[in-house]
Amino acid sequence: MQFLEIKSAMRAVTLTDTAIAKVRELVQAEGDPSLVLRFGVRPGGCSGFSYEMYFDTQINGDDVVEAFGDDVKVVVDPESLTMVRGSTLDYKSDLMGAGFAIQNPNVTSSCGCGNSFN
Repeated sequence: MQFLEIKSAMRAVTLTDTAIAKVRELVQAEGDPSLVLRFGVRPGGCSGFSYEMYFDTQINGDDVVEAFGDDVKVVVDPESLTMVRGSTLDYKSDLMGAGFAIQNPNVTSSCGCGNSFN
């Protein structure tokens, strides 16, 4: 199967070392090395769009794939690409909780809860 590779200087999405390690750990826990992290947006939330991330086994022909090492891949669909290009995914764990944090340079506004954006 062929997929689009980003040839520009700006990646579709970048993962920090901490995020790469967490994705690797989660994929290993699932026991399926073919899993990729699908990252995108969907309509919804109080500001217009919300992020979605989930593991997938399918890579569509028009998806953009970013590889981190030889075992972690992030897939972005073309509709989401314009809204997430240049984003950085980090994984944070502290007393307040744990989860992926997204820094998106394309966001013009976000809601008070921080779960949706415009």
